[in-house]
Amino acid sequence: MSDRSESAASPETDPVSHELFGALPDPQVQTPKPAEQSAAPGSRRAAREAASAPNGDGGEGSAATHHEESHSTLEALFRHEAEPPAAPKHKKRRGCLVALLIVFVLVGGAAAGGLWAWNTYGAKISEVMGWGPSKDFEAGQASGNALVTIKKGDGGQQVSEALYNAGVTKTANVFYDMLVKDNIVNTFYPGVYKMQLKMTAAAALKALNDPKAKMQNSAVLPEGLTVSDTLSRISQSVDVPLADLQAAVQNPADYGVNAPSLEGWLFPALYEFGPGATAKDVVSTMVQRTRDSLSAAGVPAADEQRVLTVASIIQREARAEADFYKVSRVIENRLAQGMKLQMDSTAQYGYGELHSGSASTSDAAQNDDNPWNTYVIDGLPKTPISNPGDKAIDAAMHPADGSWLYFVTVNLDTGQTVFSTTYAEHEAAVKQWQDWCKANPNSGC
Repeated sequence: MSDRSESAASPETDPVSHELFGALPDPQVQTPKPAEQSAAPGSRRAAREAASAPNGDGGEGSAATHHEESHSTLEALFRHEAEPPAAPKHKKRRGCLVALLIVFVLVGGAAAGGLWAWNTYGAKISEVMGWGPSKDFEAGQASGNALVTIKKGDGGQQVSEALYNAGVTKTANVFYDMLVKDNIVNTFYPGVYKMQLKMTAAAALKALNDPKAKMQNSAVLPEGLTVSDTLSRISQSVDVPLADLQAAVQNPADYGVNAPSLEGWLFPALYEFGPGATAKDVVSTMVQRTRDSLSAAGVPAADEQRVLTVASIIQREARAEADFYKVSRVIENRLAQGMKLQMDSTAQYGYGELHSGSASTSDAAQNDDNPWNTYVIDGLPKTPISNPGDKAIDAAMHPADGSWLYFVTVNLDTGQTVFSTTYAEHEAAVKQWQDWCKANPNSGC
């Protein structure tokens, strides 16, 4: 580092330096005085000596003497014995402005830091302190109807999540938190419960313990499940052993179904079975419900298996019901042009990763040679790949008008799907999906 040159700006010529240093008093040079030199009359030293004399005015213990001595001691810490000349008034004002500016910067910095901390941790702070909106609905808000399924082995945490997912409680943990806080030990019996939307946690607990709320021997089956998943769910809430249900679906001909399996034939719905219902009673009820849906959609008996297969793909591929009919059109357009369907859901089903939790298909599944993988085979898969609902069956029979050959869901949270006619358009949509996945790495891409 080089020394500063003699031409460096002085406080008088440099505006910044002048502002910062101009308010300081001019330095004074002290000249040592001989020890025997007496204090100048009227000086502070003379006053101190007079005050410290045993016979000085006011006495040794007077208040005036102690005040002057204390004041003089403080003065001696910060001042030279010779009083420096007073700083010009304009320098004092500038010094005040500099001080105010420093205070302003410090206070502003503290405020900015506090704002950052609140924006970053405010929600957590509010949660810990109990601030913010209540996690529970208010009493009197309950209305409408909701069905809650409790499975065998479910505890308080699982029941709390089931209540939230059905719209019964306001937050996923409010029910469980109530059990822990109030030290409530409760036995939850598997089955389907008729409840209301927007109930308090306490009201939900009361309803779950009301025998009238529980539907006896009942099950709720959502769309898109496979036969295996369907039987598992039924066994968890209906008093029929899983092994009996699995045996009951081995021969589709027992139910008048001409197909390799009952995949696609176990209709998703709410079921309530009478006491003593057997496994075959349960399966027969679901198959008949599928026939009712096929009939309502105007499906000829000879086309039942084909329509269910198309509908099962629609059910798994379309994210929103509004897109069911467009997806149906894409399937029909590709089949008409001799194109492979290349549907990820079929590859995932054939490879056994349909419910892996990822929208993307693994390379192994996409290239596996099995009769369901439409990346490998021509035409439709060997059987349906899931149990479709009414809307998917209707869409398979009545596809929308359009020339689309491709589609991709570009936002997995909202279900926004882009349908394309050309491959170039589809590539642009795929890029849009990839960008979304990069921005949302934990959303199931």
